[in-house]
Amino acid sequence: MRRRPKSSPGTHGLLIQACLLSLWCLEAGAHGGVVLEEDLCVIQLGFFKAHFTIYQPETRANEEFCEDIPDVTQTVFVMDYLHNSMREVPVDFRIIRDVADLGVFARWEDVAELDVEAATVFYQPPVVRPDAAFTVEHEFTEPGWYIGIVTTQHPSLDRTYNTVFPFRVGGGISPYWLVAILAAIAIQTHFLVSSGVLARLRSKLRAGLASA
Repeated sequence: MRRRPKSSPGTHGLLIQACLLSLWCLEAGAHGGVVLEEDLCVIQLGFFKAHFTIYQPETRANEEFCEDIPDVTQTVFVMDYLHNSMREVPVDFRIIRDVADLGVFARWEDVAELDVEAATVFYQPPVVRPDAAFTVEHEFTEPGWYIGIVTTQHPSLDRTYNTVFPFRVGGGISPYWLVAILAAIAIQTHFLVSSGVLARLRSKLRAGLASA
């Protein structure tokens, strides 16, 4: 009788690592210019960096959000500059509807090809904030996907930096959680198959039906 080859001891671990790597890649890069660093949201503009936080004080008090926000209401976007030179350069902030259905994979190259003016729902013209904190407010009236666009200049060179971050307003399962759920199911299924648990359960079920 041929024996079913057993999975090598490292197979289960490799699958876990692959799933975790896919989650890390999605978390690190899928939402454009905003990434997680040491549990803080950081927005990258060329060599500039800023802590990025979203608030919905009317419905969520002081709760902080990184990108996706739960309610269709007044929303506050805050960037705390991490480079002193950002206090000296103009920064502008724009929110557009995701009219091209780019979702979490939106990039500046994609957005630059859109009719940005027509899709704009909010725009803060370039402003210098010497207090090292950039704050804007916008009241959303419809749920859905939006794209934030932040633009600034190099302090001494004729160079412009743009970054985008897609985010969703109101409800639904975040793509991060969807991937996490699918990864957990894949890991558990692989464990049950490779450990023989499912085979033993089938044998017990057949035995029980045979004796009935």
